[in-house]
Amino acid sequence: MAEETLTEQIILTREGYEKLRSELIQLRSEGRQEISRMLEEARSFGDLSENAEYQAAKDAQAKLESRIQWLEYQLSKARVVDSKDLDTSRVSLGTKVTLLDLDSGKELSYVIVGSEESDPKANRISAASPVGQALLGKSVGEEVIVRVPKGTRKFRVNDISV
Repeated sequence: MAEETLTEQIILTREGYEKLRSELIQLRSEGRQEISRMLEEARSFGDLSENAEYQAAKDAQAKLESRIQWLEYQLSKARVVDSKDLDTSRVSLGTKVTLLDLDSGKELSYVIVGSEESDPKANRISAASPVGQALLGKSVGEEVIVRVPKGTRKFRVNDISV
């Protein structure tokens, strides 16, 4: 039973949780108001059965409500990892990891996050990604070999922080 509960959890950083929460609040208020305005305007065009604007507004409403449900689910299952509780002796969810790419000599920094808040362009990689999985539990000085789509890469953990 305890394992089942853990798999149902969605692990988020405080920042990721707040971002989803803000989006939910915005969609529930401004998003729904905008859809309501669109529906009202489309109704004013007359016959709803052949009204493309009305159908488009109904489709937008369905997408909005689906997104709201998804966000509510994510937040209801969220377990927030607080940076003040993190142990920086090992790579874990919520830590910032500075790596040395041993092949190119380039230094890279990533924050390890849950898959729901992954954003590679912002250097936020999922703990479930190949690099994230390889790094979890490693400490400063350890080397990892990661199989990525373009082959294999070799990294050394240079720093772990919050």
